[in-house]
Amino acid sequence: MSRKHFLGTILFLLTAWVVQAQETERQYLSGTGLGNTVTWQFRVSEGHNSGRWSKIEVPSQWELQGFGEYTYGRWYKKAGVKNPSMEEGTYKRSFRVPRNWQGQNVRLWFGGVMTDTEVFVNGQSAGPVHQGGFYRFSYDVTDLLKFGSNNQIEVRVKKHSDNKSINAAERKADWWLFGGIYRPVWLEAKPATHIERLAVDARVDGELKVEVHLQGTTGEESLSMEVAPISAKDAEHRPVKVTKDSVQLLTAHFDGISPWTPESPVLYRLTVSLLGKEGNVIHSMDTRIGFRTIDFRPRDGLYLNGTKLVMKGINRHTFHPDGGRTTNKELSIQDVKLIKEMNMNAVRSHYPPDEHFLDACDSLGLLYIDELAGWQDAYDTPTGTRLVREMLTRDVNHPCIVLWSNGNEGGWNTAIDSLFRTYDPQKRHVIHPWADFDELDTHHYPAYLTGVARFTNGYKVFMPAEFMHGQYDQGHGAGLEDFWARYTAHPLFAGGFMWAYSDEAVRRSDRGGALDSEDYNAPDGILGPYREKEGSYYSVREVWSPIYVEPLMITPSFRGEFRVSNRFLFTNLDKCSMRWRVLHCASPLQGETVGSPVSVADGGAQAWRQVVDSGMVQLPSLVPGETGFARITAPKLFEGDILELEAYGVDGESICTRTFPIHYAKDYLQGELEANAHSSASQTSVTGNCRVEETDTLITLHSPAVTVSFRKSDATITSVIRNADSRVIPLKDGPVAVGMKMILSNLSARTENGDAVLCARYRGAADSIVWRLTPAGLLSMDAVLLNRASGGGGFDDAFTDTEVLNLGLTFSYPESECSGMRWMGRGPYRVWKNRIPGANYGIWQKDYNNTITGESTDRLVYPEFKGYHANFYWATLQSPTVPFTVYAASDGIFLRVFTPEEPHGRQDGINTMPDFPAGDISFLLDIPGIRCFKPISQHGPQSQPGIIRIKKGDEGLRLNLMFDFR
Repeated sequence: MSRKHFLGTILFLLTAWVVQAQETERQYLSGTGLGNTVTWQFRVSEGHNSGRWSKIEVPSQWELQGFGEYTYGRWYKKAGVKNPSMEEGTYKRSFRVPRNWQGQNVRLWFGGVMTDTEVFVNGQSAGPVHQGGFYRFSYDVTDLLKFGSNNQIEVRVKKHSDNKSINAAERKADWWLFGGIYRPVWLEAKPATHIERLAVDARVDGELKVEVHLQGTTGEESLSMEVAPISAKDAEHRPVKVTKDSVQLLTAHFDGISPWTPESPVLYRLTVSLLGKEGNVIHSMDTRIGFRTIDFRPRDGLYLNGTKLVMKGINRHTFHPDGGRTTNKELSIQDVKLIKEMNMNAVRSHYPPDEHFLDACDSLGLLYIDELAGWQDAYDTPTGTRLVREMLTRDVNHPCIVLWSNGNEGGWNTAIDSLFRTYDPQKRHVIHPWADFDELDTHHYPAYLTGVARFTNGYKVFMPAEFMHGQYDQGHGAGLEDFWARYTAHPLFAGGFMWAYSDEAVRRSDRGGALDSEDYNAPDGILGPYREKEGSYYSVREVWSPIYVEPLMITPSFRGEFRVSNRFLFTNLDKCSMRWRVLHCASPLQGETVGSPVSVADGGAQAWRQVVDSGMVQLPSLVPGETGFARITAPKLFEGDILELEAYGVDGESICTRTFPIHYAKDYLQGELEANAHSSASQTSVTGNCRVEETDTLITLHSPAVTVSFRKSDATITSVIRNADSRVIPLKDGPVAVGMKMILSNLSARTENGDAVLCARYRGAADSIVWRLTPAGLLSMDAVLLNRASGGGGFDDAFTDTEVLNLGLTFSYPESECSGMRWMGRGPYRVWKNRIPGANYGIWQKDYNNTITGESTDRLVYPEFKGYHANFYWATLQSPTVPFTVYAASDGIFLRVFTPEEPHGRQDGINTMPDFPAGDISFLLDIPGIRCFKPISQHGPQSQPGIIRIKKGDEGLRLNLMFDFR
């Protein structure tokens, strides 16, 4: 080797050593999360695969790896169960430490271990047992390591803590109790003189204060810092002389910064460098920051950058069926994106989440309430003191965090409230969720009329930390429209947080991989365990859309102008965009459905549509809170059937889609019949007229295509036969009245202009039903309901307001004959009276399924097939043998298709859904709302039963249908 080459090599090595000395180095002893693990040796004391050395993946929860026993936190409420599973696990592995780490400070870090953790390195204790399962902790192992050679680590973990307050706060809780090293394990090497950590206060006016915590300094060092956009090269340098104190304060002011908000999450890179006497960099540390100011103003509100916040939030646990609380960065990003897709802007949890979730909230834009664990019981003061420090020293610099939370529902220790301010230079407000504490009322699950002195006529800032409980299919979107309109009308409302984000069903290693949500305890999500979207997902997305289109009716007078409101907090509407489309939806009367199928996210449904015309909406310039007029120019509007408006945010991502019918049901059907009559695809002319046949018990209407028989006793259908192949279409035993009395008083039949006509007259709430069968085989039903005061024949008292849950007519049809449904109306998800937003007009297709919402099963298919469907225009009940189609000639009819099965694990066998009507296929003018934690009586007006009052002279309601059995 030449001398020049030798000197170059030495220079390179010295340069590499200097760079290495400047930066913190990390070496993982485990994987980084779910899907990225490292194998350790493992032995568990009790339960499955206990008493022998085996292998385990780290990080993980040991139950999901086949060890120990599963326990849900409500074990203490179960009869005969005194304690949860209490196994202990021992982990071992060998590892090498780089030789060039010698002389540096090396710490061993654990991202999270459940629950008591004792660590040995090369047979020597690394330090005191760590207690608390949701917190990052570390040990200085510099003097225990063998540099450049093999080392041994042993970790002893007790699932159940020796500290009673730990168990009270973390284990007697409404969640799965897991054991093990579930977050990453790593070594960090820093120079002996180094920066330990940073605590930042970066304010919206550009003021920056940085607490720099140092170790090993002599007083001859200095500090400098740089602030730059993530991708920028330029930076500010402001050296400050270091004193012998271990904490130094750096201050600076930066002009022209862009503030951080959840709608524009601008981040900067802060780098703090520790400089030697000669100006050389000894050590540097960087962190991402956002310039923003959060302040709580009593009897006023919570402000971000001077703007009053209204948080549209969800409670989220760190959870995945395949990993328990072991997740990964990709899952965190996915969850943040799904939350933002619902137009939410805030998240809360019952314990500190993975740090990569907070990173995703910072970069994608979500507000966060960071909570010290304590589910209805608190840590003792020494334990709480330590855990507050661990939580805040990890999380303090995240701009997404706007509030700290000390426990939940009584799980707070007031003696440690002041510690949050000790470790947080921003002095963010501390809450006690469900309590009225320190001028912020976080009352859980308020009723619609919550008061007195609490909200209705109270004077505290109001922010329910939990509301709209979503067990099974209840809650979330059900009733939200009412609650939100009432709450946001109050100037002291600061937002609310739904319970909860996803169903927490774990894939049980001891049950062949079966999913288990512990019956009714854990299926509370707006998403399924694998993030399957339930109906409320789309309902919340519409109700909480920051671009709100006010209710709109398309009539011949419509000239393209409609009202739109800006419900953003920080964004002018002119920074956003909206596209309009005119869609044509052909019915089965015109043969094959016109248009192309469009997949509906991962919902298992498809929409068929043909775009007639499209363009961009002219959005007005509106600041947050303003309402104005938007405009479209759509010359082909009335050539289509649906107007679709899709709004997009500043980032170009879709915010919400709203649809509006262009034609009323009767006009749409008439147009389809006329198009069919003139279409080359129409049926060939039918020869022959209809006839009527009568026996002692039946009246039968005959056409060349279809034969329909009615019972004389009650005018219900007994059989429908398709004449071409003599197949029986098993729609029968109707119409039967739902929600009213309907007693047959007269029945007559005749032929008229080639049609066969059956007229049934009733006493009670129904006046008459006229059936008409055409020679082509189309059977129409014209029902006149609620058109007179019946003197008690239809309801208990026709002049007294009468509550009705379901109102309409129902038929029988066997589920076994149905393979799917294609329909035009609002979809693809089923609805409840108080959860219609989010269901859009279109032509939808979904195959039959028997999904039980929230029930832990591998058969979860969304949208659910069974239930109520809003504003149907037509629907084809698909069958391998006898499909048929029914059309609506009346507006606002709900189509009920079968009865959803109740969850088998529901609490005490109490039904989660209101009663469905008798029969299988129903056509209804009113349907019930579904409860959301509170009884229906404590919900808003849209959740209440319908009120019927009949007076003499009322025109009544028409329920007109047309059946095509051909």
